[in-house]
Amino acid sequence: MAVGKGGAEDWSIGGVPVRVQRSARRRTLGLQVRPGEVVLHAPTQVPDKTLLDFLNAKRAWAAGHLATYAARIPTVSSLSDGVSLSFLGEALTLRLNSPSTQAERVGSVLWIPSDTPETALTDWYKTAALPRYRELVDIYADGLNARSRLKSVHVSDTRTRWGSCTADGQIRLHWALARAPLDVACYVALHEAAHLLEMNHSPRYWTHVSRLMPQHKLHREWLRVQGHRLMKF
Repeated sequence: MAVGKGGAEDWSIGGVPVRVQRSARRRTLGLQVRPGEVVLHAPTQVPDKTLLDFLNAKRAWAAGHLATYAARIPTVSSLSDGVSLSFLGEALTLRLNSPSTQAERVGSVLWIPSDTPETALTDWYKTAALPRYRELVDIYADGLNARSRLKSVHVSDTRTRWGSCTADGQIRLHWALARAPLDVACYVALHEAAHLLEMNHSPRYWTHVSRLMPQHKLHREWLRVQGHRLMKF
């Protein structure tokens, strides 16, 4: 999933890190997609920007193949009564409740129906995350003096981006970010808020991000390496 406008600097697809394999014998670019793995084959001297442009052009195609592979693999839920879940820096205790039809939080306990736990939990995250996402984006938009350019904040469920910002000021953050460490979710909120000022990833853009979050590279790297784990319970 990409961070930022169009995923321009994202080296992952669907939360799966892209492995670049260079070879002096290679003459053309190629993208290989296997279950849980994406490999970009390239000649030795091809610059990173060219690789990113190629990757972005193939992103939707690759994401579709990853999704197809994932659908073929039976998944075993790790959800069980008493397991701990993370929600924007809070630790919640999961409880399975047979009679219920939807998730309900009571203090630090999150009750979910035992017959459809994954679906109910995903729906709960989407709903619960929205007001918190709005707060985070508001904070960073204010810090960047860009609040007047912010139109709205929404929760997304796309397979290819952690966040996005449109030219008219609509920001979307993926629901699964609520499962990440709070600093990581804050980074993505800031990342998108900074696009209210610069719809690119220019040096000026990164200056805005660094001013409010000097350590942003650490959170960006965490998301690159660990992000794919947020999508599955």
